[in-house]
Amino acid sequence: MLSTLVAVFGKIGLQSVDANTATAIRSVIMAVFLILVVVCQGNLAEIPAIIADKKAITYIALSGVAGALSWLFYFLALKFGNVSQVAPIDKLSVVIATIIAVSLLGEKISMLGGIGVALIALGAVLVALG
Repeated sequence: MLSTLVAVFGKIGLQSVDANTATAIRSVIMAVFLILVVVCQGNLAEIPAIIADKKAITYIALSGVAGALSWLFYFLALKFGNVSQVAPIDKLSVVIATIIAVSLLGEKISMLGGIGVALIALGAVLVALG
């Protein structure tokens, strides 16, 4: 539900501003909010241990860069496209993540899950084309 608001609020907010600058501002707001969540949970002391774990911090950093690039392209697409087309195409990430999880991470997916992923792909393409 909240991801719906990301697309709608983002589209409204991007009407007269640069998409990359807006994404940077959004990222700062998110970072401050998430740091407050960590503080409220009492988990601030865990940060040095995460940073000290070379494998964990490497993959967290790679995830951060991938997420930042994803947001840049998402907001750019919202700036110039219709929410009704951009949002479904964004959901193709579910399909791609599932394919990568199965092929690279060895995760298993049931037949019903596979059908669901295929329907997500088909639905996203149909909505975007329509």
